[in-house]
Amino acid sequence: MFPASRYSCKAHRCIRTLTTLQTDHVVPQLYTHVHRRACSSLSTPRITTHYTIHPRDKDPRWQDIEMERFADEADVVIVGGGPAGLSAAIRLKQLANQHQKELRVCLVEKASQLGAHTLSGACLEPSALTELFPDWKERGAPLNTPVTDDVFSIFTEKHRIPVPILPGLPMRNHGNYIVRLGNLVRWLGEQAEELGVELYPGYAASEVLFHEDRSVKGIATNDVGIAKDGSPKDVFERGMELHAKVTLFGEGCHGHLAKQLYKQFNLRENCEPQTYAIGLKELWVIDEKKWRPGRAEHSVGWPLDRHTYGGSFLYHLNEGEPMVALGFVVGLDYSNPYLSPFKEFQRWKHHPFVESTLEGGQRIAYGARALNEGGFQSIPKLTFPGGLLIGCSPGFMNVPKIKGTHTAMKSGILAAEALFPKVTAENLDSETAGLHVPEYSDNLKTSSVWKELRSVRNIRPSFHNPLGLYGGMVYTGIFYWILRGKEPWTLKHCGIDANQLKPAKDCTPIEYPKPDGKISFDLLSSVALSGTNHEGDQPPHLTLKDDSVPVARNLAIYDGPEQRFCPAGVYEYVPVETGDGMRLQINAQNCVHCKTCDIKDPSQNINWVVPEGGGGPAYNGM
Repeated sequence: MFPASRYSCKAHRCIRTLTTLQTDHVVPQLYTHVHRRACSSLSTPRITTHYTIHPRDKDPRWQDIEMERFADEADVVIVGGGPAGLSAAIRLKQLANQHQKELRVCLVEKASQLGAHTLSGACLEPSALTELFPDWKERGAPLNTPVTDDVFSIFTEKHRIPVPILPGLPMRNHGNYIVRLGNLVRWLGEQAEELGVELYPGYAASEVLFHEDRSVKGIATNDVGIAKDGSPKDVFERGMELHAKVTLFGEGCHGHLAKQLYKQFNLRENCEPQTYAIGLKELWVIDEKKWRPGRAEHSVGWPLDRHTYGGSFLYHLNEGEPMVALGFVVGLDYSNPYLSPFKEFQRWKHHPFVESTLEGGQRIAYGARALNEGGFQSIPKLTFPGGLLIGCSPGFMNVPKIKGTHTAMKSGILAAEALFPKVTAENLDSETAGLHVPEYSDNLKTSSVWKELRSVRNIRPSFHNPLGLYGGMVYTGIFYWILRGKEPWTLKHCGIDANQLKPAKDCTPIEYPKPDGKISFDLLSSVALSGTNHEGDQPPHLTLKDDSVPVARNLAIYDGPEQRFCPAGVYEYVPVETGDGMRLQINAQNCVHCKTCDIKDPSQNINWVVPEGGGGPAYNGM
């Protein structure tokens, strides 16, 4: 894994142990109703056993355990092997080769392989890719489906109202490509490796390290070999430390290390809170007679009411078989705790315009991921001593376009170009041990990313009006299409998504139809298609700050919304063994790493942390 010259024999044994642990338990382990009935008859264990909640220095089971970590040095460490992180790594090595400089760039990724945790629509604007590799076509980049047809609709329950997509509107996709983003990420990884980037998939960054002056020193990967009850196993090994002059954090939407950095450096002092949505996606192979390669369909309206932000996509891929990618997005600022994004997605597929495409087809993949919707108003401070935020971690998604890959990649490129002169300078005078690179933020503000996000800044918050969806569409048509975002005001969001839920007593329960097993499906069979898998005997990585809050507050006031907003069946309320009352059960093996629970929990009691490296979904080109 790491260069041999930099490591002791003991460090190599540590790496071998990590690798062995990561290759065990390859069969997805999903909780079923049979398992749950068995569990409910046992005594209720403490829900949270993770050391971030219960420190090990106070646990006698850890008294004689060796806690030394081995450290390695790099010039730049990048957390996250998505489009932003890989673009930054590639650009750094391109610059190093161009200027004949030695530069060690290390990238760690929690997925077992690059692209395995990547999920997006995705309709890609290729501008940033072209900037990185003008010859991407000759290099074989997996962009096989140029958009040839745009369709936009407003759905009622049984009908479709077509909406023309005029030139200049965000949903126009002329010149874009329908892609399977996981495949593109894997390809970017191959390009990065050819340039000399050191890639370490299967290693989850669990901790930010700091110098004595509190500047960022690097990261540590997570410990392995911890039992479910929080005790050390015989195979316990500490994680590795990676130190760097600068660390780039590109964890994706709602990164758990970025959350710590926001607090450590007060990075959100001068911006609005981030707002989010959850996107659910499936891949289908359909009847070839219904296949229209290059067709991009989007809709708003049914099954959501006008006060719930959301919409859908259905993309016809051109990859050798009649395949479509379809998905449903629900803004996480919804107010009804009875709403289930997963069941809304399943219900949407029964609209006549959608069902006619899917009839006779076969679903082959499923997944879900949170996405940023705060836009321009919610961009935090991006630089701090020793580190930078890139990609969807701070949030550069263009919400009305439903596109963030090109802006994420561009942010990675800009970060690389800003920090390269500093990390390669021979006699740089730095005020802190970790380099501060404010030039990145300055360059971003003069880039296409800033201009693009500023122009659409009011579209998402314009939804919050008495007419809801329709008022937002009117605003877009008048102010964006005519003024192109040059209106002299900036609308505000309504606060954090967790605060938007109303008490269950003030809301009407939603009756969802049963899945038919042909077009719509149940949750557990869907999660099975994600390939998600975690080592079963480890502390649940869905941690609770207070184990009593779910029943005392979430269930009592909101009727347990986590059992509905989770798209993987992780959370459920089951009877206690005496039959008197309920308790929360966390099925951590099911988790697809979407981060929705951490975002939408009305008590903000759930804290998502990384499981053992390699755990999570195993998406194949999602």
